[in-house]
Amino acid sequence: MPAGGVALYYDPLFLEHDTVGHIESAARVESCLALLEGSGFDRRLARPACRDATEEELARVHSSRHIEAMRHAGESGPELVLPDTVANRGTFAAAVRAAGAAAGATEAMVRGEFGSAFCLTRPPGHHAVATAPMGFCFFNSVAVAAKQARTARGVQRVAIVDIDIHHGNGSQDAFYTDPSVLYISTHQYPYSPGSGHWREIGEGAGAGATLNIPLPGGCGDDEYGLVFDEAILPALRRFRPELLLVSAGYDAHWDDPIDGAQMRLSSAGYGGLFRRLREVAGEVCGGRMVAVLEGGYHLTGLPWSVRNSIEAMLGEAPTPDPLGPAPPQPAPDIGGLLAAIRELHRLA
Repeated sequence: MPAGGVALYYDPLFLEHDTVGHIESAARVESCLALLEGSGFDRRLARPACRDATEEELARVHSSRHIEAMRHAGESGPELVLPDTVANRGTFAAAVRAAGAAAGATEAMVRGEFGSAFCLTRPPGHHAVATAPMGFCFFNSVAVAAKQARTARGVQRVAIVDIDIHHGNGSQDAFYTDPSVLYISTHQYPYSPGSGHWREIGEGAGAGATLNIPLPGGCGDDEYGLVFDEAILPALRRFRPELLLVSAGYDAHWDDPIDGAQMRLSSAGYGGLFRRLREVAGEVCGGRMVAVLEGGYHLTGLPWSVRNSIEAMLGEAPTPDPLGPAPPQPAPDIGGLLAAIRELHRLA
């Protein structure tokens, strides 16, 4: 496929992370692949091979003690490394391959091999902190990719836009004092993990390079669109990243079964967010955008949201999905929140 196309990064190794009935299951990526391949849509995408993250790449984000602990987690069979997080014999290999896929996709963007990429990977990563797993996550794939771009590929400015329903605390921690990485998160608040207040903006040299948009439950396509138009896109245009990374969490879908989820995005709504990201990436960084799968647990809503997102990356309208829009209900007023965030970050 010529440069300018969209690449899909997937590896069967991701299925080897066997969570034994947990909601973060292999069926998540299997359902996505079945939709993309069953419709023939995947034939329009490049399918490059995934690689493992190196020890050096992982160590830019995680402590050596954490890497070694994860190497042995679940090696004798299913193990609860946290009350909500399962490791098994295939977990370490899958997590290393997931982080490597994100780093490899980032390298391909910098080399100009593809226009953009979607990493259909698991386990997810944005909760993993330097010294520990957290929230179904073992290694922070997006953070590894951002560090690879900065350290090994000479990219001066990287932006991460996190659209998971949960705040990406691990990603925020990794770059909280780093002015070269703009971290932006939309998330339900208050909600697990409890971080991501709008006054959390970074520290030291990184002050202002963290933009949190903690939204009340009940926000749907219109509210998310307003957030992007009023805060996220202006911040990206001002920062002018050379590479845009997306923590693509789909658990803000209106029918997602994750406990406590109250958001109301539709699959087409996700497509609308990716359309905006594609447009701003085209303006500021030559279209270079890498999306990495985070959450999303509805086995119809997730694959259709992924497909609609990739369609947007291709510049196409979303194909109608079986679930459609969220049932109507009154929407929360987020005008005051957005005004405060715009004033704090001088986006007005």
